[in-house]
Amino acid sequence: MNGREAQRAVGNRVEAELSGSLPNPIQTQVRRLDIGEYPTISSVGQGTISRVPPIVLWFSRLLPTNPICIRVIAGGSRRSRDLYLRAAYLAIMIAVLLLQLLGSDTTMRQLAQRGANAFSVVSFGQVALIVLLTPVFMAGAIVQEANPRTWDILLSTPLSNMQIVLGNLFGRLFFVLALILSTLPLFILTQFFGGVPGTSIVMSYLVAGSSALFVAATAVTLSVTRTGGKRAVFVFYSAVVMYVFVTYAADLYLRSWSSLGAGTGASYTTFFAPLNPFLALEALLAANTYVPRGAETFSNPITAAWYAYPTATFCWFSILLSVVMVVWSTLRVRSFGRAPGSVSWWSKLFVVGMTGGERESRRVGNNPIAWRERSLRAASPAGAVGRWIFLALGILAALILVGLHHQGSITPQDLRLGLLATVGAEMIVVLLTALNLSATAVSREREDGTLDILLTTPIQPGPYLAGKLQGLVQFLLPMILVPFATLAIASVYVMCGGFNAPGGVVVQEVVGVSTLAVPLIFPEGALLVPLVLVATAAFTVMIGLQWSVKTKGTIGSVIAASLVVFGIGGLLGLCGFTAGRSVPYVGAALSAVSPINLLVAIVDPATAIPESMTDEAAARVSLIVGSLGAVLAYGLAVYAMHAQLKRSFMMTVRRLAGLN
Repeated sequence: MNGREAQRAVGNRVEAELSGSLPNPIQTQVRRLDIGEYPTISSVGQGTISRVPPIVLWFSRLLPTNPICIRVIAGGSRRSRDLYLRAAYLAIMIAVLLLQLLGSDTTMRQLAQRGANAFSVVSFGQVALIVLLTPVFMAGAIVQEANPRTWDILLSTPLSNMQIVLGNLFGRLFFVLALILSTLPLFILTQFFGGVPGTSIVMSYLVAGSSALFVAATAVTLSVTRTGGKRAVFVFYSAVVMYVFVTYAADLYLRSWSSLGAGTGASYTTFFAPLNPFLALEALLAANTYVPRGAETFSNPITAAWYAYPTATFCWFSILLSVVMVVWSTLRVRSFGRAPGSVSWWSKLFVVGMTGGERESRRVGNNPIAWRERSLRAASPAGAVGRWIFLALGILAALILVGLHHQGSITPQDLRLGLLATVGAEMIVVLLTALNLSATAVSREREDGTLDILLTTPIQPGPYLAGKLQGLVQFLLPMILVPFATLAIASVYVMCGGFNAPGGVVVQEVVGVSTLAVPLIFPEGALLVPLVLVATAAFTVMIGLQWSVKTKGTIGSVIAASLVVFGIGGLLGLCGFTAGRSVPYVGAALSAVSPINLLVAIVDPATAIPESMTDEAAARVSLIVGSLGAVLAYGLAVYAMHAQLKRSFMMTVRRLAGLN
C-alpha cells in the first residue's frame, strides 16, 4: 500500500467513525466515564474495565482526590518551612522524653513511675506544640483563600461547596495530624517502662487531634466568611493563646471552691475542664489531684458527662463544634462577600473611609514615618474603640478584685491569683500586638507597593526605621497604661491599709522555715512593671521590624518573628524564674529581665523570690535595680539592632525587590 492509498484508508475510517458506523474510542471512553466505569490498576494492561460504586466516587472526590486538598498537600510537602517545623517538633519531643527518662532508678516500680511521668510531660508538650503550631499551618487558609480573587476563581469551578470547605480544612490539617502521629513511637516506648495504660495514649491523641481540628475549623470559617486577611492571622493566633490562658486561670481560681480538703492538694474538676485541652488532659493523667466527679451525683446526663468525663466531653464537644462550623461554612460559602467599593456598616457608623469636604492640615512632627504609623493604626474603628474598651475592662477587673477582697468575699491568695491572671493577660496582649504590628510594618508596604514610593523620597533608612519604632511604641502606650492602671489600683489599696478591710493587706507567708509578714503587693510594682514592659515592647518591635525587612511576605515575617520572640522570652523567663527561686538578691534582680517574672515577684514574692525574702527591704531594692538594669539592657539591644538593620536595609530591600 503506497502513501496515497494509506491516506485514503485513514480518511475513510474517520468518516465512518463520525457517521456512527464504527465505534468511536473517544465516545466510548466518555460514555464509560458517564456511567462510572474506571480502569483498575490490575486490569489496565488487560484492557478490562471495572465499575466503581457512585458512593465511593463521591467520597473520593470529597477528600482523597479533592483538587484543593491535593494542591495544598503537594505544595506544603515541598516547602522548606514546613519541613523545618516538623523536624523541630520531633526533635523537641525526643529531647523532652530522653530528659525525663534519664535517672538512676533500679526497681521496676521506680521505672514505671518514671515512665508515667515522662508520658505525662510528653503528652502536655504535644498538646502545647499542637496549639501553637496549628494556627501556623492554618495561616494560609485565612490569607490565601480569604482573598476575594481566589474565591472568585474557586466559586467559578465545578467544585461543590463541600469540596471547597473540606479541601481547605483537611489539606492543611493533614500536616498537623502527621505531626501528631509522628510521636506514636515515642508513646509506645514509654510502655516498656510500665505505668502507662493504652487507653491513656489513645485519649491523649484524641485530645491533641480534636484540639487541632477545632482550631483548623475556626480558621476555615474565618476564610469562608471573608473576615480573614493578613491582619487577622495574628489576631487569630493571639485569640487561641489567650483563650487557653484565660480558661486555665479561671479554672485555677474555681479549684479553691472545689477542694477535697486542706492539705490534700486535690480538687474536683471545674466547669472549664472540658473547655481547655490542658485541663482535659490533666483530668486524664492527674486524676489523683484533679478528680472528676462521680456521674451518679448528677441527674442530668449532660451535666454528668461534663463533670464526670471531662476528657471525653472535650473531644466530643470540639468535634461537634467543628462539624457545625464546617456545615455552616458549606451552606454559606457562596453567599458571603461585599460588592466592590461598598462601605461596611461600622465604617458608616464611625465615618471611616467616607470622603467629602476638606479637612485641616495636621502637624506630623520631626519624623513623618512615626506620625504615619501612630495615626494609621488608630484611624480604624477597631483601633480607636478597642484600646478604650481594653483600658476600661482592665480598670473594671482591678476594681472588682479589690472590692471583693475588701468585702471579704475572696482571700488574699485569690486576689493575687486574680491580679496575676488579669495583668498577665494584659501584658501578653500588649506584646502580641507589638509583634503583630511590627512584623507587618515593612512587609505589608512591600506587598502593596507603598515601600517603592517611600524609597523615592529623601527619607533615609535610619529615620525610616526609627520612625517605625517610635510610632509603634507610641501607639502601644495607651495599651501599656492598662496594666499600670490595674496595678496602681491594687497598690493604692495596699498603701491605704485596705481601707480597714477585715483581712488586712498583710499576709503571713511561710518562707523556708520562717513565717514572714508580706504585703499583698509591692506598691512600687505599679511603676516597675510598666517600665520594663515598655522596654520589652520596644525590643519586640525591633525584632518584628528585622524580620519584616528580611521577609518578602507578611505571613513569613509574622511566623519567623513569633518563633524568635517566643524562644527568647521562654529562655529569659525560665532562667529568671530559676535564678529568682535559688539565688538571693541577685536572682531577684535577674527575674526582672522578664516582665512576667517581674509581675510574679511583685504580686507573690514568697513564691517567685523566696531566698531574697529574708530581708524584705533588700529584696525590693533588688527588684528596682534589676528593673532599671533590664530597661538599660533592652535599650542597648534595640540600639544595636537598629544600627545593624540600618546598614543592611538598602541591600535587603533591593534583593527582595519584585518578589512581592
